[in-house]
Amino acid sequence: MTKTRVVLAGVELKNPVMTASGTFGSGMEYSEFVDLNRLGAVVTKGVANVPWPGNPTPRIAETPSGMLNAIGLQNPGIDVFCRRDLPFLKKYDTKVIVNVCGKTTEDYCEVVERLGEEPVDLLEINVSCPNVKEGGIAFGQDPKALEAITREVKKYAKQPVIMKLSPNVTDITEMARAAEAGGADVLSLINTLTGMKIDIKRRTFALANKTGGMSGPAVRPVAVRMVYQVANAVKLPIIGMGGIATAEDALEFIMAGATAVSVGTANFHNPYAAAEVAEGIEAFMKEQGVEDIQELIGAVK
Repeated sequence: MTKTRVVLAGVELKNPVMTASGTFGSGMEYSEFVDLNRLGAVVTKGVANVPWPGNPTPRIAETPSGMLNAIGLQNPGIDVFCRRDLPFLKKYDTKVIVNVCGKTTEDYCEVVERLGEEPVDLLEINVSCPNVKEGGIAFGQDPKALEAITREVKKYAKQPVIMKLSPNVTDITEMARAAEAGGADVLSLINTLTGMKIDIKRRTFALANKTGGMSGPAVRPVAVRMVYQVANAVKLPIIGMGGIATAEDALEFIMAGATAVSVGTANFHNPYAAAEVAEGIEAFMKEQGVEDIQELIGAVK
């Protein structure tokens, strides 16, 4: 019997594969293609305390081996989410992870507190949102701000807290240690890398926002390196992500030290991607004679 179960802060997932926030909605659109019961967890799109309209268009551009997005965390807000999305997700035998965003520490805490009584398994805190009180720098780019918001969110959280780290920093291990010091239960990384594309014929930016978050296979080697560094710097479980499209990609992250993985951009061109990755990991384990996935987590030192 091949054991693919993993545990994140006391929450058991049937397999280590989940969807990355912002690439899968709340699963409704994808449920026509993918049996959500086959996934370890579904991670929702970012949810704020009030509806966010997002950025002006155009807000998506293709890049070699990836894409840029400047959606701006458009979402209908926590009220609609609790009324519409959570009842849908609870129909499935999969864990529910809610991604939380905000413009101030109070915004985050308000959403986290609201979710305390809801059927949610884990909370993923998106600290790549610009902190309006600190002049727009993301919470996740300053270790002191990251530690402070982690500590504050933990005061209100009833569920385990995942801090989603931004790669747009000089030293990812410094940020990981700050989140750990603030009381984070799990870390997820990496969020998108900041990029830009110029439309040379129109002599303007391809995105209305000028810059966007780069994701897709192009970022994977950077993501694997950062997961490896963080796994060797802190004692927390890690959810690895960044350009995962196949089981082979996912296994790189797992061997680098990730307990679980998220499939993101690949969902856009292959809605079956996450389920295929889960099946592929199991097939690899059978082929290699690996009985328990724990043997593979952090296998590369």
